Order: sequence, then C-alpha cells, then structure tokens
Amino acid sequence: MAGALSLAAGFVDAVGFIHLGGYFVSFMSGNSTRAGAALAEGNPLGFMLAMGLVAAFTAGVISASILRRLVPFRKRMWVLLYVTAALGLAVVLFDLNVAVWLAPPVMALAMGALNVIFERDGEVSIGLTYMTGTLVKMGQQMAAALTGGNRLGWVRYLFLWLSLTLGSIVGGFAYFALNLNALWVSVGIFVVVLAFNARSRVPENA
Repeated sequence: MAGALSLAAGFVDAVGFIHLGGYFVSFMSGNSTRAGAALAEGNPLGFMLAMGLVAAFTAGVISASILRRLVPFRKRMWVLLYVTAALGLAVVLFDLNVAVWLAPPVMALAMGALNVIFERDGEVSIGLTYMTGTLVKMGQQMAAALTGGNRLGWVRYLFLWLSLTLGSIVGGFAYFALNLNALWVSVGIFVVVLAFNARSRVPENA
C-alpha cells in the first residue's frame, strides 16, 4: 500500500514539476531552495510560486491531520478520500479552464495530505512524498547488514524509493502525452488503494 501511494506521489510530482517548469508539488525542500535561488536571481514571481506551493503543501498536512482527529473511525480511508478528491479537483479546474492557476496549489495540498496517511502515536510513520530520509534509513540498514545485523532490513526502504522513482518516470511521459489530464491516472491509483483499504483489516496506526 505504501509502495502504491509512493508511486502515485512520484507520478504527481513529475507532472507538477514539468508543468511548473522546475517547481515541485510534493518535494518542499526543493521548493525552499528554489525560493532562495529565485530571490537571489531577482525573480520575485519564482519566489512567490515556490513559497505558495510550500504553503499549500503545509495546509494539506494541517487539514488532513485535523480530519484524522475529527473522524471517529477509518481515519486512513477518509484521508485517502480527501487526497483523491483534491487531485480530481485539480484536473477539473484544468479541464474546465476555470481558475487554472489553482490546479498546482491544489496538487500540493493533496500531496501534503498524503503524508498523513500513515501515522503512529500522532507522528508520521512513513513519508510518502520525500525520499531523503528513506535513503538515509536504507543506508543505515545496509551498514547494519554488512556488520552482522538484519540482512534484509534495507529492502523496504529501497522498495519505497523505487516506487516513487518509477512513478516519476511514468508521470513524466504521461504529462507529455496528456498534459495535466495525466493526473486522472494518479486519481485511478488512489481509487484502487481506497478499495483495498476498505477491505483491509490492517490496524489504522500501522
């Protein structure tokens, strides 16, 4: 499930990255760096775009976290519904040519919300849209394997990274074929994950 969601996140981020000419809808470290670089280059619009995406992403985290606290059960399913609806709204805005400029911030909001899917004790247990921490953990587990520890502990982190990377490759090609309509593919992935989650008996705090 985490792999499928990371794949979808990579797909969405690649679509957004190409559409925005080098800004991200899920990788906020990159946008923070882009904001500083844009300001140094005398590009206030680039700075505002980067910071606007950071704000939208953060709003997604906040709103999804509040949603988790408000719903009494099936919290993960409700957050998945929220993410799916937000991505669908982004495509509809583009298709109807209504407030098209809102589509990328809505995508960023959805990606922020996505990171609230897996929580344990009020903290994110699996980051789905950023892989720096995942690669660090993979490296640590590889070091442990080389020094007599768990030989396969690094595999789950490699799987997450590969999922996001594969999603970004597919998303990039899909964007050039379909423009922002490529997001319907990611909406479909989330619908499949929703159906799986509805049948799953995995504990919500896993």
